Amino acid sequence: MININEKDFIETVQVKGLQVSLLASSSSTEIIHHKLDNGANWALEPEEGWEALEYLLVLSGELKTFPYNEKVPNLKAGDSFFKHPVKEVYTFQAVGTTEFLYVTSQPIFHRYSKIVNEMIELVKSIEAKDGYTLNHCTRITRLSMIIGEAMGMDSEQILKLNLASFFHDVGKVEIPENILKKPGKLTDEEWITMRKHPTIGRNLLEGSNIPVLASVAKIVEQHHERFDGKGYPKGLTGDEISMEAAIISVVDSFDAMTTDRVYQERRSPEYAFNELLQCRGTMYHPEVVDKFIELKDSILGVSEK
Repeated sequence: MININEKDFIETVQVKGLQVSLLASSSSTEIIHHKLDNGANWALEPEEGWEALEYLLVLSGELKTFPYNEKVPNLKAGDSFFKHPVKEVYTFQAVGTTEFLYVTSQPIFHRYSKIVNEMIELVKSIEAKDGYTLNHCTRITRLSMIIGEAMGMDSEQILKLNLASFFHDVGKVEIPENILKKPGKLTDEEWITMRKHPTIGRNLLEGSNIPVLASVAKIVEQHHERFDGKGYPKGLTGDEISMEAAIISVVDSFDAMTTDRVYQERRSPEYAFNELLQCRGTMYHPEVVDKFIELKDSILGVSEK
């Protein structure tokens, strides 16, 4: 067993569910310590011009491939994994608090740190604007992961769903608080303003200079589209809407109905499930609704925590 102490860290950055610390660095190699909270996700993905050897060694806890990849067994303490170079997306999920070493033959930490810090600023901006929104986004991510895996999404789709579900409401940071927190019904003018948040979110992510966030910007813009074309901001219909956005739409609505809001007291889960069924094929993608209802017990297990 390798023991890592904080005094060994050269530099550390931390975002919700993830702590990343540089242990050693040279012009050609870096060793980076990772600590993931239970249920947090981490991914390796290919990048043009990036030819590094990338190696993982699990120190404690467990990393499972998410979704399950029969070519990559779950990694427990003492297990390792490497690719040279990475040619496909590998998404891992922590089972319990998990620590691992990540070794790369091309320096990455400072760019990594910049990306994490920019993500931290986005998270802080959401929390500062509306604490409810941050907690809501965390629940949406956990529920979306359940649905995405059950629907057979591949690792790249799961990675995009994970990020898009968490940042789906980031555009609300530019919505005035008197609208965002209004206890009563919004006026027509206020609704016009509120309906801008998906496009604002897309613009924020595309302007973040973080390629992986920019790649999910369109999903974020689509999360209030409807299957029948009556949603916003573009009135997309059916398969014009990405499956990731269709999942977020269902999960977002369920969470909104079953939690207290400034304008509405929570409804029962049974009410929410029935409402989703009533709107199957109109507001919501029928396949997503069917899978959501099928996974009712798992959904309740997460939403009630």
